[in-house]
Amino acid sequence: MKFISWNIDSLNAALTGDSARALLSQNVLKTIKEHDPDVIAFQETKLSSNGPTKKHLEMLSDLYPDYEIAWNSSVEPARKGYAGTMFLYKNNLKPIVTCPAIGAPGTMDSEGRIITLEFEDFYLTQVYTPNAGDGLDRLEDRQIWDIKYAEYLADLDKEKYVIATGDFNVAHKEIDLAHPKSNRRSAGFTDEEREGFTNLLAKGFTDTFRYIHGDVEGVYTWWAQRAKTSKINNSGWRIDYWLVSDRIADKVIKSEMIDSGPRQDHTPILLEINL
Repeated sequence: MKFISWNIDSLNAALTGDSARALLSQNVLKTIKEHDPDVIAFQETKLSSNGPTKKHLEMLSDLYPDYEIAWNSSVEPARKGYAGTMFLYKNNLKPIVTCPAIGAPGTMDSEGRIITLEFEDFYLTQVYTPNAGDGLDRLEDRQIWDIKYAEYLADLDKEKYVIATGDFNVAHKEIDLAHPKSNRRSAGFTDEEREGFTNLLAKGFTDTFRYIHGDVEGVYTWWAQRAKTSKINNSGWRIDYWLVSDRIADKVIKSEMIDSGPRQDHTPILLEINL
């Protein structure tokens, strides 16, 4: 099976915008279509609590015919139009869809951050992990989230194989970002967040990119928009992942990034696995 995940940074902007950035996003959406994945995962959809509009659904149907849609949006008391996730899966697939609460602090469980698809033999779940925030003001809550989320995946893993993807908002090791020394206390590369990811893997999960590619350097999934030359200079971070239960790691065929051209921010990631 083939799966693709992408932090889209506003579904509405990508589908309906006409700015230079929106056009680049639309090219990425077309590139994803060309790969013909069985399932597509989008993070940071930024939709209203009512989810995609009729126009959004029509545009998605035109772009990705023969796919069903599942979404999870931010609802009160969380901020409106914030975070959010979405799955598109081929309509010959018949998963059970859940949007779990994991006992996270604050409004995190209301921010539309997780969707899980349950298939006969495995779970496919995506996450948009909370950012530790400017000044690390959300780091303490983020640490609790990491514990709760790891427990959630471990509980799924007791029942069936798990495939987990999304924007985990952490560069795990120094080789996962271009400038580790200058980012030591930056959100996404604190010791606390890295330890949280280490603990997650220790519960029985494999980082498929490292499993396939070893300690290759200079391969990233995100380049800061604020720095105009970040992508040209490849000053990136690898913060988007495909994880699998350790016991199916040998089933992974491909785990790689999809070229998003000159568009900065996140690039899609692809997993092929023989289940």
